[in-house]
Amino acid sequence: MLAVVVPRLPFAAASRRATYEAICEEVLREVEVGIPSDAGYREAVTKLYAERLAKVRAGGSVREIEDAIGEGQIEEMYEAAKDELALIPKMRAWKPWDFDHEIEIIEEPKENPYFAEAAKED
Repeated sequence: MLAVVVPRLPFAAASRRATYEAICEEVLREVEVGIPSDAGYREAVTKLYAERLAKVRAGGSVREIEDAIGEGQIEEMYEAAKDELALIPKMRAWKPWDFDHEIEIIEEPKENPYFAEAAKED
């Protein structure tokens, strides 16, 4: 039988909520530095962590917060936030939002010849 190992946070159980709240705040601060406000990455990270922070601040037990967020245990969400903090400086360096080519936006998808051929076979 396999055992599931959940990482334990390096702090007391009583402070799990406060520690997770602090790392969410840190992610929100860091993503604002050097990443344009209209960059999709910044928008996605800001939305995700603002929503999580609001749920943490709404109160309740750690279990209620975990249930409200729906992404596992608070220790797992803390580890994900640490990973996000490690990714942010890389995104600043890579600048995926900074490109010099045009992106073609296709309003109406072109007809796929495969589907037309498959319809003929039926």
